[in-house]
Amino acid sequence: MEQKLIRKRQDEFEAEGKEYAAYYDNEETILEERSKVPYLHFGSFDRQEWLQLSFSTRLGGVSDGYLSSLNLGWDRGEGRENVCENYRRYCESIGADHQKLVLSDQVHETTVKYVDPNFCAGANIEKKLKAVDGMLTDIPELLLATSYADCVPLFFCDPKKKIIASSHSGWKGTVAGIGEVTVHKMQEMGCTLSDIEVLIGPSICQSCYEVSGDVAEQFLEKYPQEEASQIVTEGRVTDEGEQKYQLDLWAANWFLLKKAGILPEHIHLSGVCTCCNSTLLYSHRASHGKRGNLNGFIRIREWIR
Repeated sequence: MEQKLIRKRQDEFEAEGKEYAAYYDNEETILEERSKVPYLHFGSFDRQEWLQLSFSTRLGGVSDGYLSSLNLGWDRGEGRENVCENYRRYCESIGADHQKLVLSDQVHETTVKYVDPNFCAGANIEKKLKAVDGMLTDIPELLLATSYADCVPLFFCDPKKKIIASSHSGWKGTVAGIGEVTVHKMQEMGCTLSDIEVLIGPSICQSCYEVSGDVAEQFLEKYPQEEASQIVTEGRVTDEGEQKYQLDLWAANWFLLKKAGILPEHIHLSGVCTCCNSTLLYSHRASHGKRGNLNGFIRIREWIR
């Protein structure tokens, strides 16, 4: 399997008239291959030495067939032990304890929950959270895991309060404002807006994400016209005469986070498309649904205390 990572360039976003292009930092994007299980990490959060943020790839696991090889999804038609072994291997590679994983049953809604050791997966790696798409904590070594395969994983940190959060933001969660809900939950824990930083993780880009008119309309209704014009553009017309649209979930979440009060320079964009990198990352669109699940993982390091 080819292990080349494609990352969007700043000039591409500038040519498309994206407001976030002015804040897009061409920081180092690393495919870490020194460990048994490769993973991605990004410069913006690497600078936060008190935490660790990493993203899985398709590589380094025990899954086979179209799930090859590091499937982290429980509902993809694979035996439970394979998925558990994949989690164990990944956690070992990043130096984390798999028993301290916090896994949620994501349902494309906006519930964001504070988590403590009672929600850890334990030795049997079990999900303890139901119908939860967002998590936050201030407890070291809890490993918050957000699952996706084209949807947008959002990761938050407050370096002053030492609080972290993660959210799963597909198109439904984005329209419903889960990013904004997560920011509000952090504020309730004492975070100051100017201190919060966010990474919009690997996910499908606008050129790869075709949607129907009913989905596009929800974004056109939610956002001001100037923002909506950057989020939704007309695409092809089908043979049946149906107008399709190209949806930019990166822009939609960027504007949402900015509206919530996050400083634009604190909203970091990975610029990595799951569909463009479908040999390295799982993509629902690229595989027509025959795929495994990726995860993003964030934890507070114990030694920060």
